[in-house]
Amino acid sequence: MSTYEIIFKLTLACILGGIIGLERESLNRPAGFRTYTLVCVGSALAMVVSLDMYYQYHHTVTVDPGRIAAQVVSGIGFLGAGTIMKEGSTVRGLTTAAGLWGVACIGLAVGAGMYVPAVVTSVLILFVLVYFVRFEEQVTGSRLFKGIVVVVDDMPGAVGTIGSHLGEMGVLIKNIHLERLEDGLLEVVLLLRLTPEIEIEEVINKLTHAKGIHSISRLN
Repeated sequence: MSTYEIIFKLTLACILGGIIGLERESLNRPAGFRTYTLVCVGSALAMVVSLDMYYQYHHTVTVDPGRIAAQVVSGIGFLGAGTIMKEGSTVRGLTTAAGLWGVACIGLAVGAGMYVPAVVTSVLILFVLVYFVRFEEQVTGSRLFKGIVVVVDDMPGAVGTIGSHLGEMGVLIKNIHLERLEDGLLEVVLLLRLTPEIEIEEVINKLTHAKGIHSISRLN
């Protein structure tokens, strides 16, 4: 395996992992642009090393070309577990963890020289992350429980203001989790029970204009 081929593989893995990571970064997920890029590049390197060792020593000893690379699939589970958080009755980070596993597999494919499958898989994963949210909403629109994350000023009455706006819309708070952030901010994770007449976008739009709210994102 030439040096230029190795450089090409690592660069391609960096690009593919980074593209998918940007989507996660845009939603402020626990693992984003840098994490996805590092996982993809590291997986590609693991496959390159595994294949190179096979090419060097297969004439003298029995070498499994997939032994090192196989550890990536199981090892990525520990990293993915770190992105999953249980908050009351809700679980966050499953999609991000699944994305990390998928990106690791893309890196392995690039390292093995399977460029077309790697690129196609990257496109499919990105398509699922971006567009399947809307499809899921249409299919499961009858499910009235939705989760949102609101970042507000950490001051008295901030949570009460959110509750007041939701009450005016007839939206009930099923579960709430608070976490203090830096710079005097408070992260409020809400599991809401909507009415059939109200869409989650209406709730987000109303809360966006409330005083003291810095950002709102949906759980997925």
